[in-house]
Amino acid sequence: MKKIILILTAIACFANVLSAQESKNQLPTVTLKTMDGKNFNTNEIQNDGKPIIICFWATWCKPCVKELNAMNEYYADWKEETGVKVVAISLDDSRSSGRVQPVVNAQGWEYDILLDQNGDFKRAMNVANPPHTFILDGTGKVVWQHSSYADGGEQEYIKVVRQILKGEPIEE
Repeated sequence: MKKIILILTAIACFANVLSAQESKNQLPTVTLKTMDGKNFNTNEIQNDGKPIIICFWATWCKPCVKELNAMNEYYADWKEETGVKVVAISLDDSRSSGRVQPVVNAQGWEYDILLDQNGDFKRAMNVANPPHTFILDGTGKVVWQHSSYADGGEQEYIKVVRQILKGEPIEE
């Protein structure tokens, strides 16, 4: 009887560990704002089973703008090839969020832009500083992340997206 209880306890512990790991990889549920001021819940970030790239950025962050501009050069081709969706999360607070729309318009970005004015999503995702990029698989699980940006880094993003689509393992 003791062995049965011990085995059941071990199974329950293992199941809890797997469940915690699974929820760790899912996006936290946080309410953000859209560019037109409407509430947007992060559980609505979806792409019909295709990968998603989430970029945390700010108007005052030069590497962030550089990263999003570099990705923008390839975005139409990436979407056509892989169906990937890019969501750019602005970390500008209420004082600087008025600069987001002019920057987006000036750069011609076609991404979904969301505002995290209070930094709630940033904290929930453990983002220290922008730029910070996450890649989600088709089920919405975070499978890869990277902070900072160097020229050519966007090529790593599409490489990961292609690996996801092929079912290949992702290395961080």
